[in-house]
Amino acid sequence: MDSKIISIEKKYLVGKKIEMSLVESLTPILWKSFVPKIGSISNRVSTEKISLSVYPLDYFQNFNPNRKFIKWAGVEVSSVMDLPEGMEVLEIPAGLYSVFLYKGSVAESGPFFEWIFRDWFPKSGYDLDNRPHFELLGDKYINDDPSSEEFVYIPIKPR
Repeated sequence: MDSKIISIEKKYLVGKKIEMSLVESLTPILWKSFVPKIGSISNRVSTEKISLSVYPLDYFQNFNPNRKFIKWAGVEVSSVMDLPEGMEVLEIPAGLYSVFLYKGSVAESGPFFEWIFRDWFPKSGYDLDNRPHFELLGDKYINDDPSSEEFVYIPIKPR
């Protein structure tokens, strides 16, 4: 699996969020409440959707699948004016990301993420940075489909 290192500019996400854990995933509920509202969001940058996670500072050092984090369902916008009712804004800070292409269903993604954290990071020359992690869901993303494709953005900083 290849990755590419990119630097992103600050981005603004408009969407909905929920606190959850990996064991008690509320992702389907979050997306079900968000998708019907997408058309009411103005100033969208693209048709892509963003699934984003904000983890506590030591989440990965003290990993526990029952530990809570914040999950977002959203879209990138060029302006945060005229927010639809019930929507919130998150600023994604500028910084370095390692971007991976993931092919497959979300249910089968465990080994992919395990490879990133157990194999890729130790050999990479980078450490995990404390910024949001996100997946860019474009035209080739098909929910729960083995042929689905998405880009996974992991925040990094030089060692």
